[in-house]
Amino acid sequence: MKIDIKLEEDFLFPRFEKANQLTNLVKVLRKQHKAGRILTDVILQFAKMKSLTNTDETQKLIILLGDFNGMYRPHEAREDTVLFPAMRKIVSEDEYFALGEDFEDREHELFGEDGFETMVEKVANIEKQLGIYDLSRFTPII
Repeated sequence: MKIDIKLEEDFLFPRFEKANQLTNLVKVLRKQHKAGRILTDVILQFAKMKSLTNTDETQKLIILLGDFNGMYRPHEAREDTVLFPAMRKIVSEDEYFALGEDFEDREHELFGEDGFETMVEKVANIEKQLGIYDLSRFTPII
């Protein structure tokens, strides 16, 4: 979600840069955040188009979604397995828990008390518009 990306950029990445830890990873993650924003904007434009019945437009959307997914999966995995666990090594325990509180406060400030749930619902609606909401569609036939 956009808020997670912004929070990472504002609160997490600078701590790694200041500690001179995982700076190459942070540089790549920042670059991917930028690419992800661009891809998301274009994907959302396609989702609003009436011409998705046009094969060329549909193929472009499929490629964009593949590009996003191809970047996002390893991006998220690297954050989950390398960056986020390393966070505990560069901040104190108190600062770590304070960051969690700051993140939640920021989420409520931007989106209200039910902000996360509202965003999850919006994402689900976009997935439905794109025809990718049904998780069973992605199960390989074996």
